Amino acid sequence: MKLNELRDNEGAAKKRMRVGRGPGSGKGKTAGRGIKGQKSRSGVAIKGYEGGQMPLYQRLPKRGFNKPNRKEYAVVNLGLIQKFIDAGKLGEEITETELLDSGLVRRKRDGVRVLAKGELTSKVNLTVTGASKSAVEAVEKAGGTLTVTSAQAAE
Repeated sequence: MKLNELRDNEGAAKKRMRVGRGPGSGKGKTAGRGIKGQKSRSGVAIKGYEGGQMPLYQRLPKRGFNKPNRKEYAVVNLGLIQKFIDAGKLGEEITETELLDSGLVRRKRDGVRVLAKGELTSKVNLTVTGASKSAVEAVEKAGGTLTVTSAQAAE
C-alpha cells in the first residue's frame, strides 16, 4: 500500500449538497427555501417568534428574584480540611489565606464558609468569614475553635 492509494471506505464520506447551482442539481433556483417570504431571504433569525402569537417565553410566569449585591462565598467542607491536614498541607492555625495557599480554596470571593460535611479529627483553630452551626459544633467536638469574622472585615 502506498500513500496515494489511501481512501475512505465506501460510503464513509458523503458529499455535501451545494444549493443554488442550477436546475440540474435538484436544489437550484430557490435552493430549497420555497418562494418569497422572510425565511427565503438571507440574514434571517426568527428565534422564539410564533407568527404574532404571544411567544411561549412571554406566556410563562416569571418567578424569583436575583439579589444584585448578594454575597458569594467559597465553600469548604470539614472532611476536605482534614484531608489536607493529613497530607501536611495545613497546620493547626488555619485562616482564609492558608486555605488559599494550600489550594483547598481556588478564590476567596466574599469570604470562606465552612460546612460540616465529612469528619474532623484534628484539633484546629479556624478563622473564616462564615460557618454552619453544625460545623462549629464539629470543630469544638474535635477540641478546636472556629472563629467567625464579620463579612465587612474580610473585604
